[in-house]
Amino acid sequence: MCGICGELRLDGAPADLTAVHSMMAALARRGPDHGGSYSDGALGFGHRRLAIIDLSVRSNQPMVDAELGLALVFNGTIYNYRALRAELEAKGYRFFSDGDTEVILKAWHAWGTDCPQRLRGMFAFALWDANQRVLFLARDRFGIKPLYWSRQAEGFRFASTTQALLAAGGVDTRIDPVALHHLFTLHAVVPAPRTILAGVRKLPPAHWLRIDADGGQVEQCYWALDATRPDVPRSEGDWLAAIHEGLRQAVQQHGEVADVPVGVLLSGGLDSSLLVALLAESGVKDLRTFSVGFDDTPEESGSEFEYSDQVVERYGTRHCKFQVPNAQVLQRLPEAIDAMTEPMFGQDAVAFYLLAEQVSREIKVVQSGQGADEVFGGYFWYPRIQAEAFGSRVERLAKHYFDRDHAEYLRMIGPAYAGPDHTSALLAGLLEAPGADALMDAILRLDVTTLIVDDPVKRVDNMTMAWGLEARVPFLDHELVELAARCPPELKLREGGKYPLKAMARGLLPDAVIDRPKGYFPMPALKYVRGAFLDLMRDTLTSSASRERGLYGQEYLDRLLAAPDMHHTRIQGNKLWHLALLELWLQRNVDGAPAG
Repeated sequence: MCGICGELRLDGAPADLTAVHSMMAALARRGPDHGGSYSDGALGFGHRRLAIIDLSVRSNQPMVDAELGLALVFNGTIYNYRALRAELEAKGYRFFSDGDTEVILKAWHAWGTDCPQRLRGMFAFALWDANQRVLFLARDRFGIKPLYWSRQAEGFRFASTTQALLAAGGVDTRIDPVALHHLFTLHAVVPAPRTILAGVRKLPPAHWLRIDADGGQVEQCYWALDATRPDVPRSEGDWLAAIHEGLRQAVQQHGEVADVPVGVLLSGGLDSSLLVALLAESGVKDLRTFSVGFDDTPEESGSEFEYSDQVVERYGTRHCKFQVPNAQVLQRLPEAIDAMTEPMFGQDAVAFYLLAEQVSREIKVVQSGQGADEVFGGYFWYPRIQAEAFGSRVERLAKHYFDRDHAEYLRMIGPAYAGPDHTSALLAGLLEAPGADALMDAILRLDVTTLIVDDPVKRVDNMTMAWGLEARVPFLDHELVELAARCPPELKLREGGKYPLKAMARGLLPDAVIDRPKGYFPMPALKYVRGAFLDLMRDTLTSSASRERGLYGQEYLDRLLAAPDMHHTRIQGNKLWHLALLELWLQRNVDGAPAG
């Protein structure tokens, strides 16, 4: 829910409210229900609201508590806010609203920098403590909600999107060569704090950032995932029962904490289908579900309707099914790229954008199945990594996951951006960090705490919030993830992966949905590149803007253009699309931005 932005001047000048309002305008689609701003000398806040909890004006933002000397802008949902409110009321705090926003204000006053670890949910917030003259920012454990920032000599700015920061001006828009290496190695993942732009950074998940009025800056991690076995061993039956109960509670909580109806994005896969089953099991009536499909190609079906229809029939949901022709995909592609706060190679980014447009006309909140594959080991490359007999942890991951090895990267990239293998160096450190018993414990922990943040989770938030639609991800409830991380990996990887979910689904879902091969949000036209899609990509990559930028080696580019639907990454991405997408994103989002 919402878009947030703000500025803290560090040069003695008052906050630039023109810049704040420029950022707010860029965030309007994230929060169509209300816009507000607040200033206190050097501090300026902006907010765009999507009203979901406490729909009254009392929960409009920026929220100011004059008695405590605090102001807040917040994006997200706190699922345990009622319990926290009761605890704070017992301490003597008085509340003037009925939502979760005010709970964060009081939690900061009561617990200070320990506040974020008390929150269960998805959140990015900025809080101004006028008494201490301190700006405090925090982001949830899995980065479900975004938080970007930029710092110049005169001050510090933050926002929910890169586009908002660019709209305010003064951002260094040069390409970060380390981030570029990550982007083309990790399927568009650029781990925090970097982004593709040198002047834009993002707060890492599970971190807070404190900035004093004199410019002092402190950042700290408040949570880490333990992927070791519990002290008291559990039987298989105990694990399955505990995971079932943990997911049931998460799904129920993600559905109950709202003052508007909550639907489900139903892909036809196990994960979203299980959300429908568990919501029905918890007694939800008149459940709304939504599916999208695209044109087929000879190699691949463009929809999973044959599976989603079975779930709809079993549970009698109120279902909307959208079929999007390729001509419309191509026509709307530039819009989707404009909405990407960072370049996103995943073909389902465009699918989510077009689906969210339709769903937002019907409902404000949906649950989505993102996270299940990372938490419970559902991707096809996990067993391949597990079976790999030789090499370090990062070498085994690279062989089956990296989009291109370092040698290919150097052939692909222009000489100005060549450098060492930044990605292997970063991931080697993360994979060898303490707190993971075995190879797959380390791989799954990396995926759920780092890779998922800046790939599927970012795509879903970005593309749904572009239409004022909030997507909730119960598989990333942190207590459920903590439980799953300590579960033996061999149990999770059984039967091709996600065994605990498959066992849970027996009797709740049709066997055809449970036993089907793992599917992906299909958009074949961006995987098998032909016709008008190829024309767009060729025109983009041979444009004067692309040539002047000098990102790509000509020989490598010519080879891809000669056989565009024959060059795929290890995890089935189209390499030509990767190159074209980055260039399109830079042209549409950066080339016209105010100079830094």
